[in-house]
Amino acid sequence: MRRLFLLLFLSVSSTARADGIAFIVNSRGPSISVIDMATHKEVSRIPTLREPHHLMLTPDGRSLMVGDTAGNQMMYLNPNTGEVQKRMPVADPYQFQFSPDGKLLTVNGLLRNQVDVYDAASMKLLKRFPVVATPSHLAYSPDSVTVFVSLQDSDKLAAFDLRTMTEKWTMPVGKTPAGVLWLNGKVLVADMGTDFIAVVDPATGKVLERVVTGQGAHNMFLSPDRKILWVNNRVGGTTVSMDAATLKPIRTYAIPGGPDDIEFAPGGKIWITRRFAEKVAILDPVTGSFETINVGRSPHGLFLNPGAPSPTAVSSR
Repeated sequence: MRRLFLLLFLSVSSTARADGIAFIVNSRGPSISVIDMATHKEVSRIPTLREPHHLMLTPDGRSLMVGDTAGNQMMYLNPNTGEVQKRMPVADPYQFQFSPDGKLLTVNGLLRNQVDVYDAASMKLLKRFPVVATPSHLAYSPDSVTVFVSLQDSDKLAAFDLRTMTEKWTMPVGKTPAGVLWLNGKVLVADMGTDFIAVVDPATGKVLERVVTGQGAHNMFLSPDRKILWVNNRVGGTTVSMDAATLKPIRTYAIPGGPDDIEFAPGGKIWITRRFAEKVAILDPVTGSFETINVGRSPHGLFLNPGAPSPTAVSSR
């Protein structure tokens, strides 16, 4: 998904277009706000069942998958229009990702305390791992062999071998771990109950280093050029840019209202959902200022498709 987004990003940046659609998941809405990226206006709101949280593009780029946890449903949208393509029963799809090779889909069942591994093409359930407790975020090793899952209520990180479908290890990494990211041969874990991200040895689960970012370190995102690591500190209301190679902080931005997820827009602007404020911030990392878009309750996941036609422009033709 990130690879496809980067291609979209580069193609649109080269022509400096301002068109596009942003999808914002309102977890307590429950709905998805559709934003015109050209005008920064909400143009429609797609209803969901009960409690959607995250979304991601399918490997073929044809569908945008939205997980509705309490509704036990995966909804598929047309990423260019927001049209609902289909709905599929899936148990508690809180956080989910396709493996780098596109063959597997791992789904974290936050409330059911389970990690499910599906065949990506057929959506056949291959393995269900019971875990303790509250599987939150996940990341894969680049070779698609291992998936790492944060377990918020046990303060641990779990690693699962996807060749043998067995658990490799479960190790403590810090209080209330959330976001997980593979970077430079290590696994980074944002510890929301503290003020740091843990740098973890993927072979053993041992914490090698703790890097302070801010109170309530929640999630991490790599810039499209992979040079900058962005960390949202949800409790402290800050977003921090860091050198991705050294993990040295570059700048701290005040983003009040519980900054959560991030997406990168053409031209360098950064879109950030603010869980407690019912808003999205569009940050200019050069000036530190940001614009605000009002959305639904508890905005969480977001996805930008700058290659889509501007819905406002389409409706006016």
